[in-house]
Amino acid sequence: MLTARLKENILDAEWRARLDLKFSKSNNRTILSHRKHYGPLQVQKPFYPELNGACHVYILHPPGGVVGGDRLNICVDVNSKAHALITTPAAGKFYRSAGSVAQQEQIIKVAPKGTLEWFPSENIIFSGARAQIQTKIELSHDSNFMGWEISCLGRPASDEYFSKGELDQRFEVWRDGRPLRFERLWLKGDNPILKEKWGLQGFPVVGSMVCVNDKTGLVDSLREISFSSNDQEIFSATQTDGIIICSFLGKSVNRARSYFIDAWKILRQQVIGREAVEPRIWKT
Repeated sequence: MLTARLKENILDAEWRARLDLKFSKSNNRTILSHRKHYGPLQVQKPFYPELNGACHVYILHPPGGVVGGDRLNICVDVNSKAHALITTPAAGKFYRSAGSVAQQEQIIKVAPKGTLEWFPSENIIFSGARAQIQTKIELSHDSNFMGWEISCLGRPASDEYFSKGELDQRFEVWRDGRPLRFERLWLKGDNPILKEKWGLQGFPVVGSMVCVNDKTGLVDSLREISFSSNDQEIFSATQTDGIIICSFLGKSVNRARSYFIDAWKILRQQVIGREAVEPRIWKT
């Protein structure tokens, strides 16, 4: 039988991984002009389901989960006039840690007139996990960006709640070197914010979606979505300083994704001028 110490060592076996991606405009479509990976982070071949040549890419993490001590780094560059959509085929899982912190950092840069749609699957934060997740978006004044992050605290379908551990999640949006949006979700398993009315109200699923664009009145088109929320979930949308922020709080990851996809379909038409084309992986 495994000793307790050996079990801890297995749980905290460390992975180092890095993925660098660059997208460029070539003739009438966007190509993945550069990719480099180290460790267990990869991408599948690009897909082109849209007539405008937008490049759809799926990021893969074959181990299927992140444990204490793991370090994942993803860097994405979108060149001028290029258009990329990035998603993942499955949820990210941050497992219970014996003490070490699991870190995931994502640095995204979009050049002038470039467009990036960043739609990863949810992160599941297991009870007892120690996770740091940081996403930094660097834009130019006429870049287009839409993206979301969804987190599930614990595994509510298995009656496992985030009763211990720590999550430090940051989401930053910069434009021309100036901050547009700073979000930080810093939670410990025993923090009252998880259950109190002024906090997460006992809801295990929390998500944010942003759309960076200077057009005014865009948030009005999202009101119908907002009105469909109920006492089992909360969806809200607001617009300030060139950025639309949609927020979700509820019990279901699928519901969070459904709200954000509905918002994306509305905003994409108005911001990019094209109908949304869902990645094929979402339908499998």
